[in-house]
Amino acid sequence: MAHIHGMSLIHALQETGSANSLATRFRRARAAHVVALIEKTFAERGQCRIADLGGEPAYWRLLFDHDFLASRKVHVSLFNPQPFTVDDPLFSAVVGDACDLSDHADLSFDLVHSNSVVEHVGDWPRMEAFARECRRLAPRYYVQTPYFWFPIEPHFSAPFFHWRSEQARARMLLKRGYGWWPKAADMGEAMRAVQHARLLDKGQFKFLFPDARHVDEKILVVTKSLIAIRD
Repeated sequence: MAHIHGMSLIHALQETGSANSLATRFRRARAAHVVALIEKTFAERGQCRIADLGGEPAYWRLLFDHDFLASRKVHVSLFNPQPFTVDDPLFSAVVGDACDLSDHADLSFDLVHSNSVVEHVGDWPRMEAFARECRRLAPRYYVQTPYFWFPIEPHFSAPFFHWRSEQARARMLLKRGYGWWPKAADMGEAMRAVQHARLLDKGQFKFLFPDARHVDEKILVVTKSLIAIRD
């Protein structure tokens, strides 16, 4: 199943839930930012070639009207490390490491899109490499990531879980499962789960995307996710 160090398709659909779920409302609000970028690009170029780093067709089908995308001449290249197939000419499946897409020239696309991926690509140098590719591949980009200081960790669905040390989190997973993650069989599995996601704070995110307009996605007054938009 296609993914890029991130949520599988099943995970994404589970998180989305019903049409009226909180997760869905957040996703639709995020979609409005992307729609604005598509509209602006289409007005300028008569098309919109999108590089979706870590993307899957289900995300686009769920949040965007197919006729709208077709009318704006949108084509989405879905970059993932594993090969997979798509059955809709709106999409292309592209195998690649989102931290090194040097096979693709600067400004090969009109828009780079990334939803909840940068936290999964690995350590800080790989995050920097991922951000460089986002900034290099297109004149516009949209990047979203969960916020470190939101008290509920989205992958483990546990309050304050991510604020503990890696060692403490690994020991917790040896005792039982949390959120999407089952109980770990051994320390190796526990550490791989713990290091699967590295959440960012605002200072880190702004450093990675210094030329973006930064938007806080909030529940009431508490920031839940961070969004960087270069428009």
